[in-house]
Amino acid sequence: MDQHVSESIGRPDLIRLDDRLVCLRFETMKVVSALAAVRHLLDTGVVRRGDTLLDSSSGIYAYALALACHRHGMRCHIVGSATVDRTLRTQLQILGATLEQMQPSDDLKLDQKRRVERIHEVLVEHPEYHWMRQYHDDIHYLGYRQIADRIRQATAAQPLTVVGGVGSGASTGALARYLREDLEHSTASTGPADIELVGVQPFGSVTFGSEHVSDPEIIIAGIGSSIPFGNVSHGMYDTLHWISFAAALAGSVDLLRRHAVFAGLSTGAGYLAALNERERSPQRTVLFIAPDTGHRYIDTVYARYREAARLADLAPHEVCDQRHLALPWSRMQWNRTDAAPPSVTRPRRPPGHRHRSRA
Repeated sequence: MDQHVSESIGRPDLIRLDDRLVCLRFETMKVVSALAAVRHLLDTGVVRRGDTLLDSSSGIYAYALALACHRHGMRCHIVGSATVDRTLRTQLQILGATLEQMQPSDDLKLDQKRRVERIHEVLVEHPEYHWMRQYHDDIHYLGYRQIADRIRQATAAQPLTVVGGVGSGASTGALARYLREDLEHSTASTGPADIELVGVQPFGSVTFGSEHVSDPEIIIAGIGSSIPFGNVSHGMYDTLHWISFAAALAGSVDLLRRHAVFAGLSTGAGYLAALNERERSPQRTVLFIAPDTGHRYIDTVYARYREAARLADLAPHEVCDQRHLALPWSRMQWNRTDAAPPSVTRPRRPPGHRHRSRA
């Protein structure tokens, strides 16, 4: 029996959609990483019960961290994006979290920049706060260990392709790391025969060098970034897909219509990429990540279902480098290249901030 609702919320479902397509479906995926990260900080004495944990979020991580703080008797301070909606604001308030929300802006890059600047200001005002650094601290990988174990057991000895939004880099990076480690250390014929990792990005994200291509609708914020993320391990990825809002919308609608899976916009993008990868490799099982439900996307995505393109009319534009990226969908072999694109430099910890240790 679960001891806290966060444990249930963070436990994913593995759903076989057909003989070679599997959906790893979460209610709220980042609860997994937030719970494990907070538990690790408590166990290692970096923080204590009653301390305040601080971070920036566009939405899902804010909820995840608030739940983890509720579970472990911590205080939570969130610098939130302008996109945080009324439902989430109300939940955060009742859970006891403090939310500072940015003013509305048409520029998501400016929104993210303002949030980072405000984090630094808060740390000057409250040096005792612990900054979780969800984008840069790989303690957020830890929660995916058990999920990788479940995937390994469920997929037996089949070659496996994992598809998911890159975002902060934690979920896809951790799953690939743990599954590949299991493969290297296994002496039995259990677990996937080999692991490929396919990352999904929005146009306009700096993470893999698409900042020069603008999406006329919106950037799918949860799977990309306007600033470099330290948790992204570029050398983990075999293939990348850049998918527009319109194409992701079509994927989300088709996933609900065909398989009754009601999920968010990044899931629609991942599903689209997964279908394409499945057709390219008939011998492989393809698993895609559905990080959240579709409730936040009723007005922006599902109410527009009549606009959705037929998936049969969508196909990726194959490119050999980012200069040739084109809407609505591009695909490129990354081949586990370890170097980040030239526009991406590794973020540094701000001057004067360090992880606190406890005696």
